[in-house]
Amino acid sequence: MATRKKTTVKKSKGAKKPAAPRTPAPKKAEGRMSQLDAAAKVLEAAGRPMSTQEMVEQMAAQGYWKSPGGKTPSATLYSSLLRQMQKHGPDARFRKVDRGKFILNR
Repeated sequence: MATRKKTTVKKSKGAKKPAAPRTPAPKKAEGRMSQLDAAAKVLEAAGRPMSTQEMVEQMAAQGYWKSPGGKTPSATLYSSLLRQMQKHGPDARFRKVDRGKFILNR
C-alpha cells in the first residue's frame, strides 16, 4: 500500500483593509515657539557662542520659551542640539564651537 502525503491548505486571512488616510498633526498654539527655534533666536540676538544654560535663561527672560516643568531643560536642549547636528550634518542650524558652547551655523 502506498501512503499519501498529507497536504495542508493555508487559509487566507482575508483581504487587507485599506490604510486610513493620514491626518496632519495639529498645529502648535499661536505664539508658542519650540525650544530649538527659541535657541536659534537667542543665539542670533547674542551674536556669540553660548552654553545651553545661558540660552535657557535668555529664552525664559525674553519670553520665547520656558520649561514646561522639566528638571533639566539645559540638558534637554544640549541633547536636542547634538541630535539636530548629527541628523543634518553640515546643513544643521547650530554648530558646536567649544566645549558646551554653540553658535548658529551660517
